Amino acid sequence: MGKLDGKVAIVTGAGRGLGRAYARRLAGLGAKIAVTDLNLKSYEEFEAEAKAMTADSTVDEIIAGGGEAMGIEMDVRDEAAVQSMVKQVMARWGRVDILVCNAGGGRGRPIDTKASTIETSLLHLVTEMNYYGTVYCVNAVAPIMKEQRSGKIVTVSSVAGLSPSIDGGYAHYGAAKAAILHYTRYLAQDLGPFGITANCIAPGTITTGRIVASVMPGSANANRDRSEGVALRRLGGVEDCAKVVEFLTTDMSDYVTGQCIAIDGGLLRQA
Repeated sequence: MGKLDGKVAIVTGAGRGLGRAYARRLAGLGAKIAVTDLNLKSYEEFEAEAKAMTADSTVDEIIAGGGEAMGIEMDVRDEAAVQSMVKQVMARWGRVDILVCNAGGGRGRPIDTKASTIETSLLHLVTEMNYYGTVYCVNAVAPIMKEQRSGKIVTVSSVAGLSPSIDGGYAHYGAAKAAILHYTRYLAQDLGPFGITANCIAPGTITTGRIVASVMPGSANANRDRSEGVALRRLGGVEDCAKVVEFLTTDMSDYVTGQCIAIDGGLLRQA
């Protein structure tokens, strides 16, 4: 018996990287998984992500491993599309027990997104992808979880939402992630009386294909060994984060809510 047998989980942004790791881990614990992404084959954008795949999509990987999954392509910035996605999950499985609001991320390079010079288009895009998308997903599942009087919600902030970069770069992303963290604290108070927990994770430098290819080269410390600023002297992998998501979505965290767990190896942030 798996810890999540009979449970239904929605993981957004699960076509690659961290979201894929969360979906696969929860499936391994017995949950039925709704894998959502703008593109269920988004891994094709990055060579390292494509090499990591063992099947044609995250959905196919879960099914090949003996799990049950469905895939839905949608944009979390589109509130109607989010509502439609949840209705599809309910039509197939009749419940939602877990929501992992992973979809989001940044756009642009840290050196081009200083706090005082953020392009309006990037500000809107990144805020909508991260903060608005999180709120839309929660709004869609909360009535279901309230009726069930149970549920576990995991939102995704970042170390960038906990403290600023040394040069003020990637400010649009950090501010959106800070908003998600504080929103989660409110969410925990709102949903606690219904037996629903809401917690946040704040990953540090995690070596996904996108981060290595797009974010790290444009940071203030692009030419430094980033592991020097990490107490454990290594950068994180996707499974480091997936293990914490497991904790927050199983009975091990039944009396934990409104919290943020930094998954950063003891990072002393310099960029």
